[in-house]
Amino acid sequence: MSSPLESTRSTSRSMSTSADLTQQTTNPEYGDNITPPDEDGEPAGAAPGEKPRRGTTPRSSSSFTTGRSISLSRTISRRETILSRIRTRQPIGPFTHPLAHQRTTVEDLVDFDGPADPYRPLNWAMKKKVMTTALYGFTTMSATWGSSAYSPGTRQVAHQYHVGNEVSTLGTSLFLMGFGLGPLLWAPLSEVYGRKNAVLPPMFVAACFAFSTGASKDIQGIMILRFFSGFFASAPVTNTGGVLADLFPSSQRGIAIASYAMAVVIGPALGPIVSAALVVQPDLRWRWTQYLTGIIQLFVLVLDIIFLDESYPPRLLVYKARRLRHQSGNWALHAKFEEWDVSIAELARKFLVRPFQLLTTPICALVALYASFCYGILYMQLGAIPIIFAEHRHWKLLPSELPFLAILVGTIIGAAINVYNQLIYNRKAGGKVAPELRLPPMMLGSVLFSGGLFITGWTADPKYPWIAPVIGLAMGGVGFFTIFQAALNYLVDTFQRYAASAVAANTFLRSCFAAAFPLVITPLYHNVGIPWGTSIFAFFAVALIPVPFFFFYYGERIRSRSKWSRF
Repeated sequence: MSSPLESTRSTSRSMSTSADLTQQTTNPEYGDNITPPDEDGEPAGAAPGEKPRRGTTPRSSSSFTTGRSISLSRTISRRETILSRIRTRQPIGPFTHPLAHQRTTVEDLVDFDGPADPYRPLNWAMKKKVMTTALYGFTTMSATWGSSAYSPGTRQVAHQYHVGNEVSTLGTSLFLMGFGLGPLLWAPLSEVYGRKNAVLPPMFVAACFAFSTGASKDIQGIMILRFFSGFFASAPVTNTGGVLADLFPSSQRGIAIASYAMAVVIGPALGPIVSAALVVQPDLRWRWTQYLTGIIQLFVLVLDIIFLDESYPPRLLVYKARRLRHQSGNWALHAKFEEWDVSIAELARKFLVRPFQLLTTPICALVALYASFCYGILYMQLGAIPIIFAEHRHWKLLPSELPFLAILVGTIIGAAINVYNQLIYNRKAGGKVAPELRLPPMMLGSVLFSGGLFITGWTADPKYPWIAPVIGLAMGGVGFFTIFQAALNYLVDTFQRYAASAVAANTFLRSCFAAAFPLVITPLYHNVGIPWGTSIFAFFAVALIPVPFFFFYYGERIRSRSKWSRF
């Protein structure tokens, strides 16, 4: 009977031809798993952080007896010299070892036990996948809930601290600014420490900031705390897409992303309604909108700690290698991911530089602009709906927030449309990646979205029945969801090798739009009126209608000419 060590080596040896073995620093399904292409559009090298392929020269005991060794040359930096003097320690010199010239063989690398390995997240039971998706969805919802829960209390904040409504509205805009900047940190951390470790600790900090906001004693503290609440709460919004890519193949990813997008919308839609019910209570008022946000986030966080498992494949292989080292006593066993010496410059290039490089391409620029504009309109409604129904129709605070339910109904219809399109996609694509097949829902949604804006704006006057602007909001909800999700799917399918950067570019841009729109809507409506104020955005939406149609017919030709999207 073979020993566990021999079994492990034989398994690794049988998989030495696997292409995945050399690309375990990132998930090949989602993220930038190679370096930027050269001028011919081909990958310039190996995966980020990947060292040259290990040789197959076996270790020989003669290397111990002959005394041959090749030292690892290492330059001693000035910083190390100064620190060594302070610590009264000599500078670290070159290290030597008898096996320093011997490269580890593929037999020492730990990989999954074939494509059907149940340890691989793609092969998890569907029940576990659904539970993981639901928990990350609830975590995302609790984060986006915090973005809008503050808005019904802005007037009370303005009155209590003697500032204008525009100043108190900054609490929403600064939260969304944090939403835009947070992904620049949480996205790279998820590829270094795994998805779970890059989501749960930041969410705990976000909950603490939510409680601190509710207990704040001055307007400056509220603004600062709201910004950091958004910064840390952006972690699940940033990384849930990567989790879904870890769990589902492209044939199922569209349906999974629909659930994620629903979570993104449910929070801003339900947050103002529940918060309005708290604000009107004399014993609760605006502070409890923040306390409830913190309670919800902590409750979901407890469920995550109990039920969530790590889903990032390279990180799972690190855990597997660690277990095998203890079981076998062979301390040479390791995962390819453990060979990656994390480079700040490399992460900065991937998550700070490359997203803006992709924004120079026509597909990423126009599609991300369209999705970001729609996302900004969603948060614009935080100020628009109270003006339409509270100021002009003289509804009380709580009833004036109920039209947010129309947006929620619209997003449910939009989710059904996207799920149906995923079925069509699977049938027509034939197992291949076909980005343009993601666009039909966006083509329909572009018309509904602009039409919904016109209807909402021009029926806001009290002489029209209340159901008219509500129908416009529902149409806008359908349009928003179909555009938002189709754009995300199209970017991931188009920039497969650089999907993480494409999503980061989209996340940053949409957060900038969402932060600006709530600030401009109140003075805009008060100066030019609701009909023409809304029409400004509606005309911009009409100008963007050709975008999905153009890429549906010419997208493949454009993709083939770009070094970023050629595959």
